[in-house]
Amino acid sequence: MLELQNVSLNFEASKDSFDDGIHHVLRDVSFKLYENETLGIIGRNGVGKTTMLRIMADILGPTSGTVIKYPGKTASLLTIGLGHKPDLSGRDNALLSSMLQGASKAEAQSYLEEIKAFSELGDSFEEPVKTYSAGMKSRLGFTTALLTHVDILLVDEVLSVGDAEFRAKAEQAMRERISGDQTVVFVSHTDAQVKSLCDRVIWIDEGRLRLEGEPEFVLSEYRDSLRQ
Repeated sequence: MLELQNVSLNFEASKDSFDDGIHHVLRDVSFKLYENETLGIIGRNGVGKTTMLRIMADILGPTSGTVIKYPGKTASLLTIGLGHKPDLSGRDNALLSSMLQGASKAEAQSYLEEIKAFSELGDSFEEPVKTYSAGMKSRLGFTTALLTHVDILLVDEVLSVGDAEFRAKAEQAMRERISGDQTVVFVSHTDAQVKSLCDRVIWIDEGRLRLEGEPEFVLSEYRDSLRQ
């Protein structure tokens, strides 16, 4: 479905902080994503996981290397609050977010009642987002992103949204999506989610692909490195 070949991403930064004024976010990362699989990505904060998802979603372009996507396939980054405007209602924000993630206006409008029901926002769905609590914003963002239909779903740490009851509902919905024909790339810091949802895992360390393989093995090696 998608392949990264020696992908690197750099940008200029303070010479006091980085190598000769260059911040190397990703360094020669290569891997393949296969149809209908769920690929997990793990690593410490700040090692380039989200940047890699943005490159896969065509939001960022690599400094060097190649991203190959199977012709005609679409990819969307599921991240909380994409495109939310505080003065607009939940309904209007859901419409805009769906369109930003690749849906046509007609498709986005067809999702709205399902988004309202799943997010459990009730009458608040018609109120401005600036009146929402953080949990309400998270439920709106997760639900809108989940119900957008794409070939490759790129998931960035979104299964921690809302209260415990909604988190369980969100994880079950994601599990149902994954169990179908959905191809998924899943970034998470939660071992249990990675083990239960992913077919294969890659570990990113200081911008490099350090290890790739079965979830249990890669997670074990990663946790050992953290303890050391």
